[in-house]
Amino acid sequence: MAKKITLFCSAGMSTSLLVNKMREAAKKNGKDYDINAYSLSEADTKGADADVILLGPQVRFALSKMKGLFPNKPVDVIDMRSYGLMDGAAALALAEKYLK
Repeated sequence: MAKKITLFCSAGMSTSLLVNKMREAAKKNGKDYDINAYSLSEADTKGADADVILLGPQVRFALSKMKGLFPNKPVDVIDMRSYGLMDGAAALALAEKYLK
């Protein structure tokens, strides 16, 4: 079964572009991940079945709240540079750090 990488941002729009880049990077490397993006308001329901949760830099303020909601899951913030460049490989590498 594919590992689930879930991203949250303020609206889920710009992050969906990054999700596509992450999917491309995963496919290129022969990895099978279930990668999706959602609005932060959906965290309660969409974060529950994630294997790793990544936050867009614009919602980094929610990091401690997310860690509190999901104490048994890795939660991290995508750095501004990777996000700004829509660097799917870098964001995927961040997620994979926690999937080992």
